[in-house]
Amino acid sequence: MAQYPELHERRVVITGAASGIGSAVLERFFRAGARVAALDRDGAALAKVAQRYPGVLPLQADVSCESEVQAAFRRVDEAWGGPDILIANAGISLRHRFEEITLDEWNAVLGVNLTGAFLTSREAVRRMQVQGQGRILLTASTNGYHGHANYADYNASKAGVILLMKTLAAEYAPHILANAVCPGYVLTPMQRREYTDEMLEAVNQSLPLKRHADPDEVAGLFMFLASDEACYITGQCLTIDGGETI
Repeated sequence: MAQYPELHERRVVITGAASGIGSAVLERFFRAGARVAALDRDGAALAKVAQRYPGVLPLQADVSCESEVQAAFRRVDEAWGGPDILIANAGISLRHRFEEITLDEWNAVLGVNLTGAFLTSREAVRRMQVQGQGRILLTASTNGYHGHANYADYNASKAGVILLMKTLAAEYAPHILANAVCPGYVLTPMQRREYTDEMLEAVNQSLPLKRHADPDEVAGLFMFLASDEACYITGQCLTIDGGETI
């Protein structure tokens, strides 16, 4: 596992931190000695996070709700000051054919995936401008490049995340860097809920590397992008997909 001593004591806000990719990212930063704020709407899961990782600041909030996001960042201000790094990772998906998607479902997916990235990035940028530095890292997806069937709302949200990231990179360089991690198939609880074992295996066989990614492998890419090794990378989508998009 790569070591990044410069991340020790860095102030990091991670959304969707209680499960899946977010949980793996949290563990990586915790082990690096960062000061981590774990934001998630699942209070019970956050309680387990706080118990497992002493010193992590648990923040229960819905990223699609402006007032809750603002309140969460105020708690970070009170604890440590503004964040050095934001990892806007919270996301949901619902597997439906396009014509079956209800407006409520569309709004829910766009609300968490895209509006959540907007709201948390806006709070982070306001603080990073004062500090004169920062990193904004967004979880996008290979779904943001291509139109995967049965995921119209998710695809649209992730395409939006990619262009949001590029806009942030353009507006706030050189002091704030913004990038997106674009995973392909990752074996997360969300993926397991939507796919049967047979579906998972069919996906594996379609990939050059013949398997889903482990969340920790994706977390490693976030660590790199947050580190000093990535100080000349901004406005980029870094794909980690086992060769899916080739």
